[in-house]
Amino acid sequence: MVQSLSFSRYLPVGSPEVAVEFLNQWGVDEIVVLDITASAAGEPNYALVERLAQRVRVPLAYGGGIRSLEAMRRLIAGGADKLVVNTAAKDNPSLIQEGAAVFGDQCIVVSIDVHEGGAAGATERAMAAQKMGAGEILLRTIERDGSKKGFDTDALKAVANAVQVPVIAAGGCGAAAHVADAFGSGAAAVAIGNMLHFTEHSVVTIKQELKQAGVPVRLDTYATYDGFAFESGRVQKRDDEYLQKLRFEYHPPEII
Repeated sequence: MVQSLSFSRYLPVGSPEVAVEFLNQWGVDEIVVLDITASAAGEPNYALVERLAQRVRVPLAYGGGIRSLEAMRRLIAGGADKLVVNTAAKDNPSLIQEGAAVFGDQCIVVSIDVHEGGAAGATERAMAAQKMGAGEILLRTIERDGSKKGFDTDALKAVANAVQVPVIAAGGCGAAAHVADAFGSGAAAVAIGNMLHFTEHSVVTIKQELKQAGVPVRLDTYATYDGFAFESGRVQKRDDEYLQKLRFEYHPPEII
């Protein structure tokens, strides 16, 4: 598992198996695995999907090296709930149609990578993908990847207004406010990578910030941080009196 920066630098983060287990506990809604080595290898990493599927308790999407209907079939059999296609969607658009016909369009996610200012091209590709049977669009702006500057809302608005299928915003999330901006721009969901890898309970705190801002989200983890204040994505320190109460619970003497 790596931290991605503009699709050009990749910094090792840790084990995907461990990340999946923590994200499950922190209340993530879905997990998307984009295998950046699968295309070079010539096929998906079926063994990785099987290992992750044994640990995941939410829908699992996998992308990377998917070039045939048989590859899709093996991934679904191995535990993937959704299939993310990128290069194949451009080189062999009929694969989208074939996959949707066999597994249902809810399984087929077309990933579109664009440069900043490429809203028109992204819209054209998204409309074509929808026509071929894509059930979702994953939209990523290359320059935003790992930037923590927020999602490309211009491209997001253009694509979301042009298609009727859900659009997933990806690339650039650095704060809960960026997630709210994406939803306000038409996104049905957001895909977050780097921001979740370095702060414990990051999924919970993002959802709680959104909830406090009036954004409807599902928050059903044991820890909710309800009533807490946040700063730069982290829980603000509570006053000493509150912390003292956490240390000791006072029981008055029993009177008989």
